[in-house]
Amino acid sequence: MDKPTSDDRTAQADLVALDAHAVRTSVELVARVRPGDLSRPTPCIGWTLYGLLAHMATQHYGFAAASRGDGDPAHWKLRSLGDDPVAGYRASAEHVLTAFAADGVLDRMFPLPEFGSGRSFPGAQAIGFHLIDYVVHSWDLAKTLGVDVGFPPELLEVALDVARAVPGGEARLAPGAAFAPALTRPGGSRLDEIVAILGRSPSWPDQTFH
Repeated sequence: MDKPTSDDRTAQADLVALDAHAVRTSVELVARVRPGDLSRPTPCIGWTLYGLLAHMATQHYGFAAASRGDGDPAHWKLRSLGDDPVAGYRASAEHVLTAFAADGVLDRMFPLPEFGSGRSFPGAQAIGFHLIDYVVHSWDLAKTLGVDVGFPPELLEVALDVARAVPGGEARLAPGAAFAPALTRPGGSRLDEIVAILGRSPSWPDQTFH
């Protein structure tokens, strides 16, 4: 295998920073949440806003554990957000940001049991998975709260590449699939394109997908 070039290293380091930007965007959106919002429906069919936040927080802890080489499925078991869901979510975000900022994280293999028992992925690929989740889930949050969300162009370009690489076909129809089948996107923004590829309707709540 060829050794990574300096350009490869720079791109991978940028990936960590872009992922952190997506996570911090989600934290800023969650800070807008009020108790009465927690029962709102979201673009993730069957999930209230509370359920979405609990899922997002759980994923943070799961990916953080994976970054340390810990593939125990218990880390991916849905967590309670406690008495203060906003603070609970913020704590989970800080936890994963600290984990991903560790020296050498991109050189590690991440065991990700949610992708199949015994499966591990290179650090850069795993963090790419995390990044696309938090771009899309930030969009979910913004739609649920009725506010706008934006990302820098360089982050959206990386997210688009990851979204295009997500397998389609029958896998998108399986129970518990992370994303619904891709939708046709007649125009719109780059973020609209990303969420449509991953089965969300940019015009939600006219349509609801998960």
